[in-house]
Amino acid sequence: MQGRYRHAGRLTCVTSPEILAASWGRLEVDGLGVVKDLKVWPGGGRQWDWTETGTRHSPGIQTADVEELFAAGAVAVVLSQGMEKRLEVPQSTVDWLEARGVTVHVAETTEAIELYNRLREITAVGGLFHSTC
Repeated sequence: MQGRYRHAGRLTCVTSPEILAASWGRLEVDGLGVVKDLKVWPGGGRQWDWTETGTRHSPGIQTADVEELFAAGAVAVVLSQGMEKRLEVPQSTVDWLEARGVTVHVAETTEAIELYNRLREITAVGGLFHSTC
């Protein structure tokens, strides 16, 4: 279902996919099915493959991981730290997004999903979600 929100003074009809359910190692996403880790943005999403950018729990989410979200038009980004908050989010990644006018939220995965699902109805939001540790 497409939501409507105002961005830069114009009415927009593209929402990010809803995360329907989450459990250890499993995220169910509307229109995408089931994935372990998730990358979503306004109008789309896909499995988040850490090997593409060499992501590890430490140093965590890198600028290369969030560039696609920004390029897809996200003006807010939710970054999950994992179910046990073991995935780090370096300040340099937050700074990179904020320097481009993006609002950044960092939280444990279930909290991040709740926030993301609320934001997706009112703004152009993207996110990275880790479903395990």
